[in-house]
Amino acid sequence: MLYGASAGFILIAVAAVCTALVPHMAPAQLAVAALATLGVLCAALARDERSRPVALKSGPDGLLAWNRAGELIVQGRVAGGAQWSGWLLTLALVSDNGHSRTLLIAADMLPADLFRELAVQARRAGQA
Repeated sequence: MLYGASAGFILIAVAAVCTALVPHMAPAQLAVAALATLGVLCAALARDERSRPVALKSGPDGLLAWNRAGELIVQGRVAGGAQWSGWLLTLALVSDNGHSRTLLIAADMLPADLFRELAVQARRAGQA
């Protein structure tokens, strides 16, 4: 469903670019602008898919997250976070080299006890 919505939004954006540029460009230039817009937005969607975590492991050293290809995409300790009404959790992770990364986790992505554990870790880290 997410991919269908994303594809719909990409097509709407391409149509908006075409509509805005049609009085100012020739048809060939308009086709190039539409293809460029389509390419950039599809590349952004593919990049987002590669960076989306599908597996998490919480341990004493922090949190590890892997993507669908099995590649480790983020590793670090929980440095803070925010929780919205028990349904959404944002975690700020800091790796050993100091780089920061934010993970957005929906409550239905994890078992309830792990979601609560991560929320507590984020609150404790934010208070420290």
